[in-house]
Amino acid sequence: MKRVIIGLSGGVDSSVAAYLLKEQGYEVIGLFMKNWHDDSVTISNECPWLDDSNDAMLVAEKLGIPFQTVDLSEQYKERIVDYMFHEYEKGRTPNPDVLCNREIKFDVFMKIALELGADYVATGHYCRKGVIEKGNKELYQLLAGADVNKDQSYFLCQLSQEQLSKALFPIGELTKPEVREIATKLDLVTAEKKDSQGLCFIGKVKLPDFLQQQLKPKEGVIVEVPKEQDVFNDVETEFNSTEEKLKYLSRKIEYKISDGKIVGKHQGAHYFTKGQRKGLAVGGTVEPLFVIDTDVEENVIYTGQGKEHPGLFKKALFVSNAELHWIREDLKLQIDETMEVLARIRYRQPLQKAILHKVDSGLYVEFKEFQSAITEGQFVAWYIDDELIGSGVIS
Repeated sequence: MKRVIIGLSGGVDSSVAAYLLKEQGYEVIGLFMKNWHDDSVTISNECPWLDDSNDAMLVAEKLGIPFQTVDLSEQYKERIVDYMFHEYEKGRTPNPDVLCNREIKFDVFMKIALELGADYVATGHYCRKGVIEKGNKELYQLLAGADVNKDQSYFLCQLSQEQLSKALFPIGELTKPEVREIATKLDLVTAEKKDSQGLCFIGKVKLPDFLQQQLKPKEGVIVEVPKEQDVFNDVETEFNSTEEKLKYLSRKIEYKISDGKIVGKHQGAHYFTKGQRKGLAVGGTVEPLFVIDTDVEENVIYTGQGKEHPGLFKKALFVSNAELHWIREDLKLQIDETMEVLARIRYRQPLQKAILHKVDSGLYVEFKEFQSAITEGQFVAWYIDDELIGSGVIS
């Protein structure tokens, strides 16, 4: 009998995943990851991880499977939290969920599971795993979940072949309503529990609050840049090479305070991200203000009116070689090669038609349509049909 260790988070998805594995004849062990208990960052007066751990334990009891808690807070702080603050201070916006899967669930947690004699590690993600043969070699595919509204393949875009070989996604063929229905029939304590919106596996943490308790407030100005500004009208159309054109399309506009007018103050540019509307606290404009850029060096936030402001849109982005990742290494592009793909720059974004261009220093992703709020530090993931084949950190 093969042994599977499942990350029981205290939510409905992992609860049902554990049940399905048991039904499929695996020996199942539930492990709850405790990822945070730093009292210097009071997350809220509640103790959410305690509630979640309790729910996970009740589910394990109900299913008749062994249950343990494992404390990964030290690794979580080092690999996720510190990295996130470092990125925010540099003016980039990291994605903690993608990092958590790569660094914690499918690395630290997986190593613990394998030491406990597990053949596989399972999670409650809405995605699927495929296996194909290519030249006498088994290759693993990361496929989108059957529930198009819940597909979570994007969060796993940094996994390797090695990690995928040991992974199981039991609910990947189900929809969320079907998962809840199974949990209700089994009378699981998690059946009606809301999906967590907090930081990955920490519980009820609102990211802005979390940041404000760690990064020092620093007053700066908010500048509104009008859409008629020259910086948006200087359009170049003549290029000597494709790479020159892609460099231009993915360029970062360097704003100056003199490009607009000061309309307010803020408590730290590093708390804000491109495309953000909430939290600016500036009224009196015809359309709401959106962040079009932040300058953490000078501590200035640049904004524009309305979600169609030209400062929000770009047609291409760049990923450096150091931050480029192929799940399907056999499909990896060589210099000067291109590939037609479907891509997304954030979770839940409908897939967009794009072309990958491999150059000496990295990879350009050129979209067919303009994309709003392409943000440095976030992940871009690319697909062929419903298979996620690679990803990278946006430079």
